[in-house]
Amino acid sequence: MELITNYGFELVLMAGFVGFIMAWGIGANDVANAMGTSVGSKAITLKQAILIAMVFEFAGAYLAGGEVTSTIRKGIIDVAYFTNVPEYLVLGMIASLLAAGIWLAVASYFGWPVSTTHSIIGAIVGFTAIGVSPSAVAWAKVGGIVGSWVVTPALSAILAIIIFVSAKKLILDRATPIIYAVKYVPIYMGLAGFIMSLVTIKKGLKHVGLGLPTDQGYMLAVAIGVAVGIIGMILIRRLHIDTSATNKEQTKSVEKIFAILMVLTACCMAFAHGSNDVANAIGPLAAVVSVVGNDGVILSKAELAWWILPLGGLGIVAGLALFGHRVMRTIGQGITHLTPSKGFAAELAAATTVLIASGTGLPISTTQTLVGAVLGVGIVQGVAALNAKVIRSIIISWVVTLPAGATLSIIFFFILTLSFGV
Repeated sequence: MELITNYGFELVLMAGFVGFIMAWGIGANDVANAMGTSVGSKAITLKQAILIAMVFEFAGAYLAGGEVTSTIRKGIIDVAYFTNVPEYLVLGMIASLLAAGIWLAVASYFGWPVSTTHSIIGAIVGFTAIGVSPSAVAWAKVGGIVGSWVVTPALSAILAIIIFVSAKKLILDRATPIIYAVKYVPIYMGLAGFIMSLVTIKKGLKHVGLGLPTDQGYMLAVAIGVAVGIIGMILIRRLHIDTSATNKEQTKSVEKIFAILMVLTACCMAFAHGSNDVANAIGPLAAVVSVVGNDGVILSKAELAWWILPLGGLGIVAGLALFGHRVMRTIGQGITHLTPSKGFAAELAAATTVLIASGTGLPISTTQTLVGAVLGVGIVQGVAALNAKVIRSIIISWVVTLPAGATLSIIFFFILTLSFGV
């Protein structure tokens, strides 16, 4: 307790610094979840993707990141074990943020799309199990996370296959695809409007008290989906459609329509991601600020100081600007060749999987979800269309993430305890 009393300001300053590093890592690695497919399919340029993602990620983090956050994400550890040693929680959270941030920087440098959520969870589990007590860790939840490495990519891949195969059968493989695009694309637009509305409502607006009851949320999403579909139908029918053009030229026109759709879905995903995953950085930071501010008392929820959300948002933008292009290239170009229709199928499948997971409580990584979706559209083209070397390195990086975060946090935790004489 003396540590908190004597060094409270210094501890908060350290936590703010490593919290920024963690947010930087989130921006460098996770933002590819929203924009990677758009860049890979050449719907937008890398520079455009970075600018768009900066706006929507920061807006999501700052506007909908929440005024109150759980101090320990996912209930992965039991804080009762820290009641008599709150300084261990403070030093452990600082160690965890630094550990997860460094691992994300390394992974981003090599272009590996890893889970920021799993990085911080691995770090928190590591220092808790070794520095405090193995009994303080909810090992069943850790097991659920490991199981999600298979379940969520598989589910997302299946949904991506269904969406893309339906687009091929209904539109792309027809002799005159442009005519069938007029007929069926509004349906895909309506579906995208429905899914993205639900993602925004459930994963974004709920953080600032604007979340709606389940039934109202679904009713609003259905209304938005229908409206988007009707608007899409009107706009597409106003386009100049040349049915005498060759099949190849018509397919190009259809792909341009899917490109617009994909960019819109990417913006919604970026907003939802910023609002949701900024908590991976600000949750542990808020825990430190809360414990220090309450003289060692550990609360289950922490009011956010005014500077925490802007810090998280700026960190995400900084990481995206410097290293974001590396992971974007892996997801957009490294796994398989993408076109706008394939990218749209992957984005929509990933968003649907996120919704299913949030509704069922399934532990999920948005990174693994999108990688699974991209694999799904690649499988439709044949196994030969997949880059086995890139996929292998991605899977290895997923497996390494939890132990890497844990190992680094244990090292930093003991360095900090020795430095402060705790």
